[in-house]
Amino acid sequence: MDTYIEVGAYEAKSHFPELLRKAKAGAAFRITNRGEHVADLVPPGMADKRGAAQAAENMRRFAASPLPLDHISIKALIEEGRD
Repeated sequence: MDTYIEVGAYEAKSHFPELLRKAKAGAAFRITNRGEHVADLVPPGMADKRGAAQAAENMRRFAASPLPLDHISIKALIEEGRD
């Protein structure tokens, strides 16, 4: 679940027990202050899953990207170190 319900800080403060019940049931909230994202209220374990999913996506992106040293020969690097 990556869908957040956006809630202002004042509303979050006023309805905190209700938000906690909904979070326990699986809802995720993005809390804002004057339109700026300041916190997330997520169900237990969701933050760990998000972190793992993001790490996996980063690895996939890295594996698919060209290596920064494509134009340099490994043999040339080995020979350079033999001076």
